[in-house]
Amino acid sequence: MEPDEDLGKIADEIYANGDENSQRHRPIISGEQLDIEAYAALYSGRTKIMRLLFIADRCGGNASMQLEALRMAYDEIKKGENTQLFREVVQKIDGRLGSNYGPDPTWTDSVDRRAELRKEKLENELNAYRTNLIKESIRMGYNDFGDFYYAHGQLGEAFKNYVRTRDYCTTAKHIIYMCLNAILVSIEMGQFTHVTSYVSKAEQSQESLEVVTVAKLRCAAGLAHLEAKKYKLAARKFLEVGPELGNNYTEVIAPQDVATYGGLCALASFDRAELKSKVIDNINFRNFLELVPEIRELIHDFYTSHYASCLEYLGNLKANLLLDIHLHDHIKTLYDQIRNKALIQYTHPFVSVDLNMMANAFKTSVAGLEKELEALITDNQIQARIDSHNKILYAQHADQRNATFQRVLQTGREFDRDVRSMLLRASLLKHEYMLRTSRKH
Repeated sequence: MEPDEDLGKIADEIYANGDENSQRHRPIISGEQLDIEAYAALYSGRTKIMRLLFIADRCGGNASMQLEALRMAYDEIKKGENTQLFREVVQKIDGRLGSNYGPDPTWTDSVDRRAELRKEKLENELNAYRTNLIKESIRMGYNDFGDFYYAHGQLGEAFKNYVRTRDYCTTAKHIIYMCLNAILVSIEMGQFTHVTSYVSKAEQSQESLEVVTVAKLRCAAGLAHLEAKKYKLAARKFLEVGPELGNNYTEVIAPQDVATYGGLCALASFDRAELKSKVIDNINFRNFLELVPEIRELIHDFYTSHYASCLEYLGNLKANLLLDIHLHDHIKTLYDQIRNKALIQYTHPFVSVDLNMMANAFKTSVAGLEKELEALITDNQIQARIDSHNKILYAQHADQRNATFQRVLQTGREFDRDVRSMLLRASLLKHEYMLRTSRKH
């Protein structure tokens, strides 16, 4: 397709988007309440509990959702050994779930006693290994200590013990295993600078990396970039995750999260060409998008310039996305960037735009749209001016004729300079006027 034809097609799609009568049969999802049981089933280990507690803290006045999350967190904690977290959850429940979900001193005392005996045994074993100077046994000893502290919620101590195994690693696989443990604990602690560091360290052993491990490292790197608000880098990492990930990293992230995080970051940071080549035409990422049809549809709507539908999807998803432990802090920024890109892309093909029709396309008021456009014009993201009386946006396209003349004049000046330089050189050579550099001995 020729560029002009492509632009014309885009313009037709954009213009048609403002038409209420345009026939589109793709259903808009409703803003249904999050199915906590289905959501929690996507995860395992500590992150499952922390995500449930996060939902309980963030679900606002929805008491039934809060109690459901706390009930599931209570049940999940009792499968493990973290008595401190158990006491915190009991305090949050505050007797609202009945006697079956109250303090359980028998269980906590039993777990604490077993923990003391286990810790003493691990200390004795580690001291024996260190006395015998068996590197592999010392590594395993520190690793067991890391697992012990992680299970009991002492993340700082767990991190220290996992990292101590570094000095006793004898193979590349040992180093990768240490890095994965350090990454897991760092993500739980919110120390994403450590995550980036240990991802880089693990990637140095390329020949020993399995495809599943590569997928895990890309997910971890994506989360680190997301936390640092480097959305383009985050999108690239999530888009590189292979289908091998499957359900092999549920202690950190679910495949559905890869689609959601990657899709939203790509929409906010990629240009139109990148969105097509790296997201829509990406076969591997398409497998992840199939798990979250809403994200797939809103990306397709954005690319085909059906902005009202795209923004409606985003609006319906917002409440549930705000309950995501990693994404909640970035929702406003990502949504603003996506909306601004939609506004810029809408106005780009036209010399003038009717603000009434544009407001209809974006399902907003003309006054609200004017304010958004004013901000983009002030920020130099749209080169245009607004006729507030007639409600028309006029694009300020560059004067192509004048720009062409300026380029021709500049080329002429450069040519004149080059010719004069060549003539001067030829004259100097003709008269054998050459200055030799004196050598220093």
